[in-house]
Amino acid sequence: MRTMLLLPLLAISGLALAQTTPDPPLPRDRPDAVEPAIAEPAQDADPADPAAAPEAAPEAAPEPVIPLPRRPPEPAAEPAPDAAPSADEAQGEPAEPKPPRIYQTMCPAVVVGLVQAEILPPIDEDGCGEQSPYEVSGVMANGRMVPLSSPATLNCEMASALPGWLSAIDGWAQARENSGLASVQVGTSYYCRNRNNAATGDLSEHGFANAMDVTGFTLENGDTISLPGGWADAGSTPGRMLRYAHDAACSTFSTVLGPEANALHEDHLHIDLGCHGRTCTARLCE
Repeated sequence: MRTMLLLPLLAISGLALAQTTPDPPLPRDRPDAVEPAIAEPAQDADPADPAAAPEAAPEAAPEPVIPLPRRPPEPAAEPAPDAAPSADEAQGEPAEPKPPRIYQTMCPAVVVGLVQAEILPPIDEDGCGEQSPYEVSGVMANGRMVPLSSPATLNCEMASALPGWLSAIDGWAQARENSGLASVQVGTSYYCRNRNNAATGDLSEHGFANAMDVTGFTLENGDTISLPGGWADAGSTPGRMLRYAHDAACSTFSTVLGPEANALHEDHLHIDLGCHGRTCTARLCE
């Protein structure tokens, strides 16, 4: 049993010795022994002679650097044209300059149909003027469009005050005469002049399209009620209707002048929205 265990151990030990023991040097007298060759310097070479020195190995040439192609710059974006060129521009002729813009404002009473009117170009005349004048041809009164005898040039404020006033007169005429308004007789509206046609003084509200003169009314039954004749008899139907129109105007407009104001107004009712008092809230009713 011990002999069987020793045999593997001896084999392992012998293998280890074989791996660690160096090979013995070859004997000099053996013909197969070969000594390594030792390079000796040349006998005729002079160490001080540079020409005799061995040539150095040539250095490898550096690899050429190939430059990358430059990226062309992107063209600047051009703004899109506002519109296609006109025929004159296409032919090389300069286009006509656009007219300047006219700044005006809309009139709500016209938009909703309470007043029948068309906007006019701005007025600028010797200190008079209005940026957004309207040519008024009809006014709504109690659901009916009542025409004016002639178009009146008014600003939006004056045009917007007419429906309420004429509706009151129409209601009176229907209640007292069983006949509503058929038309309104109109005198002066826009007119650039001084107050009362004076040579000097303040400009009239007519010069700002802020006033209108009314000379009478025509009823649906054909009756015509006008100044100054209808005013003379206060108890007659024309007299009562004209005085009612005058008084109703005093609660709508800031200025109302009739035949009893002065001789200049004996043949019409002058109505306007001029400013009176420091706060523009006072009224003048004559």
